Amino acid sequence: MNVPVTASGGAVPKGLDVAVYGEPSLARARKLGLHTHHELVALMSTDSPVCRAEGLAAHTQIFVQNGGRPIAATLFQVEGDMLGPDEIGLSESAWTALGAEEGKLVRVSHAPPLESIACVRQRIYGHRLGQRAITQIVQDVVAGRYSDVHLAAFLTAGAALPLNEDETYFLTKAMVDAGERLSWPEGIVVDKHCVGGLPGNRTTPIIVAIVAACGLTMPKTSSRAITSPAGTADTMETLAPVDLDVAQMREVVATEGGCIAWGGAVRLSPADDIFIGVERALDIDTEGQLVASVLSKKIAAGATHVVIDIPVGPTAKVRSAAAADQLAGRLSAIAARFGVQIECIRTDGNQPVGRAVGPALEALDVLAVLKGEPDAPSDLRDRACLLAGAILELGGAAAAGGGLALAETTLTSGAAWTKFERIRAAQGGARIPPAAALVEEITARHSGRVTHIDNRRIARLAKLAGAPDTPAAGLRLAVRLGDDIAAGQPLLSLYADSQGEMAYALAYAAANPDMIAIAG
Repeated sequence: MNVPVTASGGAVPKGLDVAVYGEPSLARARKLGLHTHHELVALMSTDSPVCRAEGLAAHTQIFVQNGGRPIAATLFQVEGDMLGPDEIGLSESAWTALGAEEGKLVRVSHAPPLESIACVRQRIYGHRLGQRAITQIVQDVVAGRYSDVHLAAFLTAGAALPLNEDETYFLTKAMVDAGERLSWPEGIVVDKHCVGGLPGNRTTPIIVAIVAACGLTMPKTSSRAITSPAGTADTMETLAPVDLDVAQMREVVATEGGCIAWGGAVRLSPADDIFIGVERALDIDTEGQLVASVLSKKIAAGATHVVIDIPVGPTAKVRSAAAADQLAGRLSAIAARFGVQIECIRTDGNQPVGRAVGPALEALDVLAVLKGEPDAPSDLRDRACLLAGAILELGGAAAAGGGLALAETTLTSGAAWTKFERIRAAQGGARIPPAAALVEEITARHSGRVTHIDNRRIARLAKLAGAPDTPAAGLRLAVRLGDDIAAGQPLLSLYADSQGEMAYALAYAAANPDMIAIAG
């Protein structure tokens, strides 16, 4: 007997057997080369007899079945000769999930009702959701049954009425249960996360190298950027492969004690990677979703002890000490319900960390710190050592109060650089970060002292230049808070690979001269 599977490879939930809904119609599969991120999309002609027979209209949720493997997809319709009346075109994600072959007949029918949408509607109207409802939503998300419209509705509902502690716990648990969950032979497995909002804060590769060199186990899984110009996975990918599967990840950790991998490749909390794509488009990152995102990945990765970096500043994601305390409290409370020990550290979020913003440019900062180059950004080095020291103490590799000194010694001795090179080799080999084709300087309009650097607008500027989608794109800062500068002195350099992106970035910089405020 063939068991239907979802896009994620799991069994179709009970009640979704296509046999219940009658004999579907047949169409010939075509691969369209249409990239839709996670969303499973099917296209059929407006003249399709299958659509007429089944009563299928644009934006209908349909089941497409290849033997015993039905998937749920969103249907769109096209006119003209793009598709024959007997054909169904599939997006790349749908094609992969279905395991289709060019020209092979597949079955097409209405998808069964998406019952969990009723729970989303309840949430939109201000009703709290229980564990069963949230679990059902996450299962349907991972099964590919939620379109981007459905996802946006769910995420927005959690922004308008923030998730309470129980809802956050239910969401975290459902996200953990929906994917792989790693376990390690070591009793203590450490991890680290930054809640974000601070451009250039690329401490993770440095921290993993220090901590692993000191003998702790740190299997670090990282996300790609959500609303920022670079995520740790984006930056590390310019230095070494990050799309490790579970077996590869275990091998690297077994030999080197640590790794820096993209969490999406090992299916740790797969719902989170789907949510991230929509959050990025909406430019939102709510507290409840943030907590569930962070902790679901850490728990799924098998972490027992975690240090959380919470940058605080007027243009950081967390803008006040009170908000930082609230977030730390929620993270600690949810982590405790899973038996994970958390230490939250409040750090300075008044300006970007390091000199660079953008995957490849940030990678160069990381290399400079690890190599101990004289002009390496000292703030990035100091922050990495602070957090690494906290991890060393939390994990028992250093006595209370001795973590920072051990981290600094490990870095200055070259042991961390040696470990990082070994991790890169184990992950598939070292890469050289790419260089941008275009570079333009932004200079000061008048003399004075730098009194404010707007993190959000600096991040926006780097994204307009092409980061993170273009790894070489971004910007490099030439000034820090408190610097005295003269008119015409460089404030930053913009990096882009296309004239259009450079033009947009330059226009934005010209319209926002106070993103780097100069008094005097």
